[in-house]
Amino acid sequence: MPTPSSSPTSPPLRIAIFGAGKIGSGFAFQLARAGHHDVTVIARPNSARLKQLQRDGGIVDIKGERARVEVRDTLDEAAPYDLVIVTLVDHQVDAVLPTLQRSAAKCIQFMFVTFEPERLEEAVGPERCAFGMPGVMAIFDGDGRLKLTIGSGGAKTTMSQQRWVDVFNAAGLPSAHEPDMPLWLRCHVPLCVAFESVSVAGERRSGGASWREARITARGVYQGYALIKGLGYQIYPKSKVRLNGLPTFALTFMLWMFSRIKSMRVLLATGEKECRALVDAMLAAAPRARPAVDVSRIKAMKPR
Repeated sequence: MPTPSSSPTSPPLRIAIFGAGKIGSGFAFQLARAGHHDVTVIARPNSARLKQLQRDGGIVDIKGERARVEVRDTLDEAAPYDLVIVTLVDHQVDAVLPTLQRSAAKCIQFMFVTFEPERLEEAVGPERCAFGMPGVMAIFDGDGRLKLTIGSGGAKTTMSQQRWVDVFNAAGLPSAHEPDMPLWLRCHVPLCVAFESVSVAGERRSGGASWREARITARGVYQGYALIKGLGYQIYPKSKVRLNGLPTFALTFMLWMFSRIKSMRVLLATGEKECRALVDAMLAAAPRARPAVDVSRIKAMKPR
């Protein structure tokens, strides 16, 4: 398949983005404004964000620059979008899977952490399923305007298909191809849960998680990786292998320190529901693991 072009002289791609939150809005802003694509944003029906996007006629950033996008509260199932990007979180996606299944979209890319990527692939069909993980940071100011941080610390959005990497790079969204994105996402779950868990604990203390909370979370991370291996998968990539090989003190210290970085703590503490849902997903898979894992340590990662 030819690589899509985002050049202004080439026909724009039809892209729909499911989710008008920070990440979805950031992608939409860049793909529409810098990539010159025909972008539709689907926001939750009757939500304040939907009304704001309709009122503003698109997405406005903190500089007052506007990316004009079509705003809808449902996906047009008959529209043959080149790409539908789903920026919801894993526990929210079930509500929209029937719509995605019926959609005439050529490719559906799930952009979130999931412990069971196969269920998503089965839902929409492997021939049009893609996966990714956002590498941007975004917040809204008090007026709902977007502040998008791109490429901080060399961060890149990782994606399973090179053709979308090319589209994102051309739109000013640094991206990289990951050949085994489903396994990458599965192996990111224990770490994602750990960061969110200590962030929630830290916010409740208004200054960082306790050492005990960080240690409990670290032990849960090890059991999360034991679960992945017990299900017949390898730990991937090498950075996760190294992480899993750290002594308990080192991993505890890393999580304890992370919870004291206020900007990151505040951002990830908003993921409490995602954290709980991902723990539940691991617990649901645990009975299949051979050898058995200590599910009490995985369960203990849930924010209290």
